[in-house]
Amino acid sequence: MTNYRPLLDKEIATLTVYGCSAQDWKQVQVVENFSPSYFYNVHFSGQVFLGSYNRIFELPGGVRKHSGVCNCLLHNCTIGNDVFIDKINNYIANYEIADGAYIENVNLLLTEGESTFGNGTEAAVLVESGGRTIPIFDWLSAPLAYMLTFYKYNSKAIDAITHKINTYADLQKSDKGRIGKNARIVNCDTLKNMRVGDFATVEGALRLENGTINSNEQAPVHIGQGVQCTNFIINSGTTISEAALVSNCFVGQGCILGKQFSAMDSLFFANCQGLHGEAASVFAGPYTVTHHKSTLMLTALYSFMNAGSGTNFSNHMYKLGPIHQGITERGVKTSSDSYMMWPAKIGAFTVVLGRHKGNPDISDLPFSYLIENNGESNLLPGVNLHSAGTIRDVQKWPKRDNRTDDLKLDPINFDFLSPYTLGKALKGIEILKQLLESANTPFVWYQNCKIKRSSIKKGIEVYQMAIDQFIGEKIAAHIKSKADLSNLKQADNAAGTGDWVDMVGLIAPKSEIDKMLVQVTDEGYSLESIQEKLNALQLGYGEYAWNWTKALLPQFTGKLLVETEAQDLIPLIENWKKAAATFSDLIIRDAKKEFNAVARTGFGLDGNEEEVHLDFEAVRGTVEENSFIEDMNKGLDKSAAIADQLIEILKS
Repeated sequence: MTNYRPLLDKEIATLTVYGCSAQDWKQVQVVENFSPSYFYNVHFSGQVFLGSYNRIFELPGGVRKHSGVCNCLLHNCTIGNDVFIDKINNYIANYEIADGAYIENVNLLLTEGESTFGNGTEAAVLVESGGRTIPIFDWLSAPLAYMLTFYKYNSKAIDAITHKINTYADLQKSDKGRIGKNARIVNCDTLKNMRVGDFATVEGALRLENGTINSNEQAPVHIGQGVQCTNFIINSGTTISEAALVSNCFVGQGCILGKQFSAMDSLFFANCQGLHGEAASVFAGPYTVTHHKSTLMLTALYSFMNAGSGTNFSNHMYKLGPIHQGITERGVKTSSDSYMMWPAKIGAFTVVLGRHKGNPDISDLPFSYLIENNGESNLLPGVNLHSAGTIRDVQKWPKRDNRTDDLKLDPINFDFLSPYTLGKALKGIEILKQLLESANTPFVWYQNCKIKRSSIKKGIEVYQMAIDQFIGEKIAAHIKSKADLSNLKQADNAAGTGDWVDMVGLIAPKSEIDKMLVQVTDEGYSLESIQEKLNALQLGYGEYAWNWTKALLPQFTGKLLVETEAQDLIPLIENWKKAAATFSDLIIRDAKKEFNAVARTGFGLDGNEEEVHLDFEAVRGTVEENSFIEDMNKGLDKSAAIADQLIEILKS
């Protein structure tokens, strides 16, 4: 607690000489070493507490300004040490301003009545008219929001969690806003009912109302020119700039929103980017990206998603209001001018090209291409498994993690092949086999999508190769010698052996999520305990995935786990080696298309054929020098060496 004292008569006299006044000087309290030397043209009303002011701020261009308060009206405020305040056109009322804050040329800084500062705000995600509305709060994580949004059928657990969030929001209620330590607020219009965290920069914002900016020294937040935000939470390391409009939204860690992007009733989690376009009632899981002016993200779940220019998701097929929702699972991409009519469900790592109005549910056929042809939706199952672009996306996501905060709210699993996606692939194989048997025609229909028989056969083949690759990698990771076979035969832990879920970043066994929801209801888990459990599921992924793999092995060996011998694993390792080689070859061939004659179009503009070649190499390099292709070859060599070594161990 800071010790304050009343102003001395000589301090009041000095302040008066400097153009300061007070409704009641007795209501102005100061620290022991207070000096009135750096106050000019300030009016005090209500109860005001002042610190000491010795710091000199070094500004861009070499300008220096001494801390102090000038040209403003302060009402019911606590001003910390070494704060600079100047040119407040209206007034500052009901704020605690922490040490080292810099505030200049602001119209109004006001807290009116009691506020929860955005906590408890209800965001109507996925369904604009309500039904999946969830309350946001400071520490909302992606998997927790996923449960609140999609597990409405478990009313006891969801009601318990919602009650805890509302209790947290009630605890945030205060009639005093806060500007954090070393925060900087300049050239802004109105900040009302705000908590601005430490080291945040708010520069040129038009209006911020009823919100929290959870900034800190490790991961400061930047709010830029023309931004307007109401009823919101913004978390650490995020930038919102260039006239972005945000209303009833949660914006997670390391996000970027800008260039007139508009968002309403939406959730954005770690490392999302929204530029130019519009989002309404969107659940944007980590790494959801839209960069284009004409893109409309509407009433859907997205995760690791990249929307091409002109992409339009529509829920306008309604008769009873905007009630239709869409699901795009992890890694979906859309081409320019794509269109999708909700409701629909698009499988993981699927590429969507063209316009689709048939409401397909292709979630059990992941890694596909969905292509419009003469108004029909054509599906190519599994072909995206050997796309160079897909592998490049998977590799770049971990490198583009903008989060610098030690506390990372969203547990994120970057695995391309996982029990979740391969569980879908196993279902996909069964679906495709049934389709082959259903009719002896050149093509078949599935979920309003047209599939060629040749594409069905190709899909079965690549799905099986992906499963072979995953199983081989897991065996190689866990069995280094014959002695490790005992680990393989242990099947006492069933966690992970059933269905899996992808909770927008967190890949986990469904059984463990269900167990946690029971504990939330029966044992009264706190919000902190729920987050700890989610983090524990992330840490336990390796063990759970190994259990899933072991449970799958009898389908391939024809033996129970306890009967498995070393030689039974050799065909699985050989299949892994073959699958890895095939995939690498297909991916490298796909990548090499970027070096063919078509790719050279536009190079060597005024030159002959040789100069075209030289210009292309100067800009794009050569196939042999390409880092992506080089890494693919190295990865293949490493996998082959591990496979050969393990086969020798098992044979011995």
